[in-house]
Amino acid sequence: MASQPEPIKILAPSSFRHMLSRRALFQAGGAAAGFAIVATACGSDDSSSSDGTTASSGSTGGSTGGSDLLSQFSNVINTSSGSLAMFTWGDYNDPDIVGDLANSVLGVTMTVDYYPSNEDLITKLAAANGNSGFDIVVPTGPYIPQMLEKGLLQKLDRSLLPNIVNIDPQYLGRDWDPTNEYSVCKDWGSTGWIYNKSVLTKEILTWQDFMDATKGEASGRVAWLDSSPNVVGPYFWANGINWNTEKAADLDACEKYLVEEIAPHIKGFDSYPSTALAEGSFDLAMAWNGDARQAFVRIADAGGNPDEWAWALGSPATELWMDNYCIPTGAPNPEAAHAWINWLLTPEISIKDLLYHGYHSGMKDIDKLMAELAPEAPRVDMIFFASELVATMQTGEVNSAQDRHTEILDKMKAAAAG
Repeated sequence: MASQPEPIKILAPSSFRHMLSRRALFQAGGAAAGFAIVATACGSDDSSSSDGTTASSGSTGGSTGGSDLLSQFSNVINTSSGSLAMFTWGDYNDPDIVGDLANSVLGVTMTVDYYPSNEDLITKLAAANGNSGFDIVVPTGPYIPQMLEKGLLQKLDRSLLPNIVNIDPQYLGRDWDPTNEYSVCKDWGSTGWIYNKSVLTKEILTWQDFMDATKGEASGRVAWLDSSPNVVGPYFWANGINWNTEKAADLDACEKYLVEEIAPHIKGFDSYPSTALAEGSFDLAMAWNGDARQAFVRIADAGGNPDEWAWALGSPATELWMDNYCIPTGAPNPEAAHAWINWLLTPEISIKDLLYHGYHSGMKDIDKLMAELAPEAPRVDMIFFASELVATMQTGEVNSAQDRHTEILDKMKAAAAG
């Protein structure tokens, strides 16, 4: 192996515990090497079972008991054949992991549909009344209590998720689901912006800079996220107000500024702007860190120059979110859902997925895993944040201001330039 890389700066456990203590709410340079290990961990000498499904003969990876565990778990793998439907955020899993690899390892054919916000997810599940047809959903943590109140999620069978032991304990037992009866960590991230330095001449360092650029140099060429908490966040963070404020005066001032001064300059609301950035649709976009990281690859693939683009994490404050795998009420194939989620909790598969979506996946000793499986992975500074940056992040809350946030976003869309 090559010489040891510089240590990856990851969040300090105490910082993360502090930020999530309240009830509230690329394919990479090292991917090929990482996948070679994944293939070994999943069993490169696969054999077909008597019913035609494929069972792995190797270890499930991590500290979960190797082949002994796989023997105990093989009945789940063998009975998980069929279709598996997931409703999730856009472009949020490595295509192999929801495609051919899932089929060869678990015997499932997956279909994936996307939503732009937690509100859209909840609305669709509630309207379906247990008949959505989805087996897996991926809500952000603070929305889980609301989903439980509406009866939208079913309990997990923890006996079918032995690989949960591979998750760092700091990402378990969150206030929204203290015993992980209904959810298990998928990953976590934050929000900032990406912009074309060859077009925008002023460096964008803060949320106020971002909003000034929206109505200045980037006017008519800027995207904001299509998520109501995210559109109000920049105003509050720029003005030293916690974005969970429920004060009417704060919300009134936010609406007036965003609808009257900002919205007329916005070209589009896009929760996944990386593709549009590569196509030349925007010069500036608010983005979650993983999608912004993917944008650099897509810009290069489209013939652009990624060196002309810059990423910055929101400042002086920004959000901290954590998404979770859950099984919705009425899921048609819950056994397959458990098998797939458990497979994603294998360290090697988790890192393979991380290299695609660009978010911290919550595995134990993730810095060591990255050094072993993907030592040449690019732009790791966009995945792992130093503790001093984590300290500036605020976890969202679902509170009395939720409907007002939605109203503000609707009014912004009505007033937008696009």
